[in-house]
Amino acid sequence: MSGLDPAIAARLKRNADGLVAAIAQQRGTGEVLMMAWMDDEALHRTLTTRRATYFSRSRQQYWVKGETSGHTQQVHDVRLDCDGDTILLVVDQRGAACHTGDRTCFDADTLLPAKP
Repeated sequence: MSGLDPAIAARLKRNADGLVAAIAQQRGTGEVLMMAWMDDEALHRTLTTRRATYFSRSRQQYWVKGETSGHTQQVHDVRLDCDGDTILLVVDQRGAACHTGDRTCFDADTLLPAKP
């Protein structure tokens, strides 16, 4: 049982696994850092601690960003999109956001380069 406010929980549109996509964005610059998954408990933990907490689908457990790497996300703002199926976390990222060591998870592959 999650401690998430029932009014917030009622607005979430979860996938078949009970998860909602969460996008982390750098405060001030708008840089998109990463995407991860949250369930009600991960969102509750994030809202109450201001430390980005996600749910690992592969490990089936919660993880706090930077708990082992030191590459933390201090959460400043949390928003829900108009459909209720995506959460936006506005964070101060310390260190790399991507598990590969890149600043963001979107540094490696450009599918369509920006026009000059």
